[in-house]
Amino acid sequence: MYPLAACSIVAVAIIIERGLNLRRSKIIRPEIIQVIENIKAPDDLGLAYSICEKNPGPFSAVVLTALSMKNLPKEEIKEAITDTGRQQTRRLERGLVVLDTVAGISPLLGILGTVLGMIQIFRDITQFGIGQASALAGGIQMALITTATGLCIGIPALVGYNYYTNKADGLVLELEYWATYLLNKLSSFYKSAVSPDVLKEASD
Repeated sequence: MYPLAACSIVAVAIIIERGLNLRRSKIIRPEIIQVIENIKAPDDLGLAYSICEKNPGPFSAVVLTALSMKNLPKEEIKEAITDTGRQQTRRLERGLVVLDTVAGISPLLGILGTVLGMIQIFRDITQFGIGQASALAGGIQMALITTATGLCIGIPALVGYNYYTNKADGLVLELEYWATYLLNKLSSFYKSAVSPDVLKEASD
């Protein structure tokens, strides 16, 4: 029961922590979305940079990566955004592997406790005989409590793992959407900044 108690504490802590930190308003900050939508010219990038610095998080990290490389070709910016996105995805999924592990081992720990309890009961029967049926039934009941406890811990942990995994995936997709949206704007600025004379010299 002690390992099961530890599993329950870990599961509750992760579920609460992910519930607080995976809120959409905390990840996809409205201020950053607004400033990205209002970028009309390269002069607006300074304000976007300032807003992102004031609102740290996965979203701002991706945007800042794109803004810091705004003068580079589109493919290089895209590669940098992808790398940053992978790092931020790990942040969004933090603790979920542990929650999945708790969901898997809690029922097994419960079954192990029941098996050990039944072994003890049959050992007592071998030494002292069947005795009173009520005492035997009570011992079996106590042995089965660990299985029930393990299931009561594992089922909510599995539900929480699936829920927060899907939520993290949805947030990652939204981050990718806004990163692509910003990338297209930066790419248009980069192309417009290249004069026809420069293009002609490059072709020569």
